[in-house]
Formats: sequence, C-alpha cells, structure tokens
Amino acid sequence: MSLPPGFIDELRDRSSISQVAGRKVTWDSRKSNPGKGDYWAPCPFHAEKTASFHVDDQKGFYYCFGCHAKGNVYSFIQETENVNFMEAVEILAREAGMPMPARDPRAQEKSDHRTVLVDIMEQAVQFYRLQLRTNTASAARDYLEKRGLPEATLEAFQIGYADNSRNGLFQHLTGKGVSPDDIFEAGLAIKPDDGGNPFDRFRNRIMFPIRDARGRCTAFGGRAMDANQPAKYLNSPETPLFDKGRSLYNHMPAREAAGKVQSLIVAEGYMDVIALSQAGFKHAVAPLGTAITADQLQLMWRITPEPIIALDGDKAGLRAAMRLIDIALPLLEPGKSLRFTILPEGQDPDDLIKASGAKAMQTLLDSAQPMVKLLWQRETEGRVFDSPERRAALDADLRRVLNTIQDRSIKTHYGQIIKDYRYELFTKARPQQTWGAKGWKNKAPEKATPGLKSSMLAQGAETDMRLREAVILLAAILHPAAALEKETALEKCRINTNDFKEIQNALLANLHEDLSDDNAAFDLADKMAHALNYNPVDRLTELKAVRSHPYLRIGADKTLIRRTLTEELTKHAAILGARREMMEAEEELSGMADESTTWRIQQATEARNKATRTDFGNEDNSGDDSENLSQGLQKMLDEQIWVKKKS
Repeated sequence: MSLPPGFIDELRDRSSISQVAGRKVTWDSRKSNPGKGDYWAPCPFHAEKTASFHVDDQKGFYYCFGCHAKGNVYSFIQETENVNFMEAVEILAREAGMPMPARDPRAQEKSDHRTVLVDIMEQAVQFYRLQLRTNTASAARDYLEKRGLPEATLEAFQIGYADNSRNGLFQHLTGKGVSPDDIFEAGLAIKPDDGGNPFDRFRNRIMFPIRDARGRCTAFGGRAMDANQPAKYLNSPETPLFDKGRSLYNHMPAREAAGKVQSLIVAEGYMDVIALSQAGFKHAVAPLGTAITADQLQLMWRITPEPIIALDGDKAGLRAAMRLIDIALPLLEPGKSLRFTILPEGQDPDDLIKASGAKAMQTLLDSAQPMVKLLWQRETEGRVFDSPERRAALDADLRRVLNTIQDRSIKTHYGQIIKDYRYELFTKARPQQTWGAKGWKNKAPEKATPGLKSSMLAQGAETDMRLREAVILLAAILHPAAALEKETALEKCRINTNDFKEIQNALLANLHEDLSDDNAAFDLADKMAHALNYNPVDRLTELKAVRSHPYLRIGADKTLIRRTLTEELTKHAAILGARREMMEAEEELSGMADESTTWRIQQATEARNKATRTDFGNEDNSGDDSENLSQGLQKMLDEQIWVKKKS
C-alpha cells in the first residue's frame, strides 16, 4: 500500500516513542528524566538487567548501548510486534486516532513532488534574504533595527524582504527553470482567473520563513511595511506542504531548547517569538495568525506536558485565552494541561523585555496560573450573584463546561477546585467562632484558600447526615479516650463529606498518641491541625447546629460526650445499613415481589425510624430513655435485622 506524502511524517510527529516503548519496557526511574524526554530501561531486544536501552522522546529515536539496536517508532513496532512496515503504520495510526488513507498508487510520485516544492521554498528564502540587502529594503532594515533585531537574529530566523515589484520572485524562479505551476502550488505566486500575468503573493513585506518540525521551509509569513495594506500579517495559503492549523512557528528550535529547560512558551506572533529568543527564551513558539487549534495543542504537548500560554495584555489576548480553554478541556489527560500568563495591559513580550528586562518576563512565567483559575475568572468576571437564580445559572454554566472534560479523574479534581472557588465567592463576611483553650470566641472570617476542600456550607446542604458526621468527629476529638474505645467503629464509619473524610483519617492517625492528660482534646486537635493545615474543630463547627450542641461544649461532662459518640455512631451505621438494604429490596421490586421482600422493606423502615426517633441535639435525650434507645440501636446494629438472611 502506498501512502500519500506527508502522512508518515505527520504520524511520527503526533506519536510518542516513549509511550509506545513504555508498553514493552519498565523505565529506570533513577536514570530517566521524563521532563527532558530522556528514558532508560533494560533492552527489549536482548536479555539483560542493566538499563542500556535509551529513548530520546524529543528526537523520536531509540538506541541500545548493548546490542546496538536503533531506530524510530515505526521500527520499534516492527521489531517488537513482528510486523511489516505498513502493519506498524496501521497500529500507530490507530493509537494516534488518525484514519489510514486510501490506497494511492501515485504516492511516491507525490512524495518526490513535495521534495521539489520544498526546494522551491528554500530558493525563495534565499531570494528574500538577498532582497533585504538591496536599496529598496532600506525602510525594512530601519524597521528591523528599530525593533532591535541584530544581524545574528536576522540570520538565525532567515528573515528577508519581498520588494514591491509585481512579479520579482516569479521571474527569479522561472528564470532558474522552475515550473510556473509549481510556484503557484507552493503558494508563492497567484495566477489571475482572468488569464492575466501572474504576480507574487507577497509584496513590500518583511518575510518570516515558517519551518516544520524537521526544519524544512513549508510557508512564509509576511509583515506589511505599508499601513494601508489590507492585512498587517499575511501567511501562505494551504498547500501540499503547509497546513496552518497543524504548524507552529519556530517548532524545531523550540523543541530542542524545551528539552533543556523543561518548558515551552506559546506567544502570539513571529515578533514575540523572536523577542523572547533574543532574551534567552529560545523555547518559544507561536500559532500562525489564528486561534490555537486542537492539533497545535497536541504538537505542544509532544514538546512539554504543560506549555505556558503567554498572551498580550489586551482584549484580543484575553479572548484568545478564553477560547483556548474550550478547545483544551476535552483533550486534557493526566499530566497534560496548560498554564496561562497574561502580560501587562498594552504590552507584548518585546515591550515588556525592553522596558523591564528578561527577569521581569521570567517572573511572569514563574507565576503562570493553572487553566482552572482562568476558567473560573471567565465564568464569574463581571457578573453579580445576588440571587438564588443567578447562582443557579452559574452552577449550570460550570456544569456544562466541566462536562466537556473526558478524563474522569481530571473532571473530579476540576470540580473540587471549582467548589473551593465557589465557597470563597458565596461565603459572606460574617462573625464566626473558633475553639480555643478558653472556649468559643469570635474570629474574623477567613477566605477559602486554593486546595481547600469544599465545606458543608459551600455545598449548601445542612443535612442530618452531615450534621451527624460532624457530631461524631467532634465528639471523638473532645473525648480521645472514648474515641480510642470506639476506634473500630470509627474506622468502619462511612463518612460521605469529602473534607470530613480527611478529618476522619487525621483523627485515626493520631489517636494512639499520648493523649492521657487533661489537655488531651487540645493536643489531639493540634496534631490533627498540623497534618491537615487547618483546625478540624473550626471546620466541624461551621454549622451553628453543631456549635450549639449541648454536649459538645468546652467543659462538657465527658460521660455525656461519650454517650453522644456512642449513640451517633450507632444511628449513623443503622441508617446507612437500612438505606442500603432498602435500596436492594426496592431493586428486587422491579421484578416479582414476594413476602420476604416486603418483610425486608418493613424491617429496614422500622430500623430507620427507630434510629431517627430522637431529635438531633435534644437535651431530653440525656435520661434513661436515651440510654435504652442507644442500647437498643446497638443491638439492632449487632444483629443487622434488616439484612436478608442467607440460608
């Protein structure tokens, strides 16, 4: 089967040899440096135990220093899967999500023709370079000098000039025997539909060669010297060599530099990239005059897992950043994301570097924000949430956006951080209380910090279940000795609130410390706070109903605290057990119900009713009835009367 020209190159560019080889080998964590695309492992081609097999993910090659096997991603699949080249291409295309092209008997002919077009483009590069040295290019040279581009930079980026003549390049190329049709196909000249004389596509413009990942010139970008020209920047059209949405300016040099600094900067245009490179940031690329595409994102992620999007501090830059979020979210994978830095208003990288130096640029890059923060800014900036309806609209918008994330783990983490931001936004300044050695005291409200788990208030549901979870954990902290006695029950206690799960884990982890003196409760809370980075008692008592519980106050009778812990643990387990059994029984009702199913629902209902018969925090429960109820519930829990008996 013959493949169309460019398919093999594109497939190789979109595939990671470290991922392909990683399915056959185990990387040596001591020698490998994934951030630089440098991987080592025992060789899969000969029996050995030392890590002599080396993969350079940036260059796409492997080499074994033991058996001297070497090659690229195609040869690796051929050798390890025992397949021929076309079968290896099919395997790789399937994994990369690229459909195999139809048979093309003229593939070799087309490939040869692409080589001809590349040669024509290189001739154009040299022509434009020479034109920059002519008298007609004096204004262009003045402009470049004013922008601070020395000769070394002009040479490094092969910058040239297209003069204002109608067909200077066309005549130059045809004079060297180049076919006019090839010049048209390369996008360098235009053939009028009315049959008139051909004319150059680029005139009176500073010319920037655009090269692919292999360093071949595939297109040009031209910067107009006349302010009256229709387009300030003009790119080559789509050609057999050039696909704008799958190309990056400065791709090959940036890829090589990114491997050394483990970073990639994505700027807006050619001059931004050149200015960054001059200042030492050689790991910079730019899209080609349009919004970043999904294919360009994949190219960036092949270079580094977390590119920094550095956009100009104007409205257009912000709009571009916001649009990019919607493109990136469905493509996110663990370890692959974006960070954003927005330059000061009215400045591009060149302006910032000239005004404040490279150090200021580095400071901005170091403070780049994760994409989730920009997403939150986009959804909330300029909006007022002073009514339930407006808050509900925000929730609906956020759910819609987050539902575009395909990876479930990433979606979960995004949702958690959004809840943190939501908590901070909706929690109004209000007097709060904190727990200390002298009891309750007022404190200034604290803002939720990034990474803070969503509280009960942020979730907006002060349910009995969450109240009970808070009471159980608070009682355990206030009476460590009782908690130690109930350690098994606390371990088995299913906590549904996320941040309460953290508190439960910290409680169990510190319960065996020396907590025998009178300050045991305070010592336990301090140890837990050190592990959690927040005061667990403050978190558990955010709800007034918990804070005002009669048995969970400073100096409360320990017998009452112990009784509260025992009773609430029992209720919690009974309710969850009853709920679970009822759900199973109700599922069976979808078929033919029998007497045993009905009996199970009745027993589960009775257990649930008994468990919730006493009101939460009712001081009347301190008498004998409460104690009897607690013992009765414990008996129900031990016997599990709601569970279907197995014969």
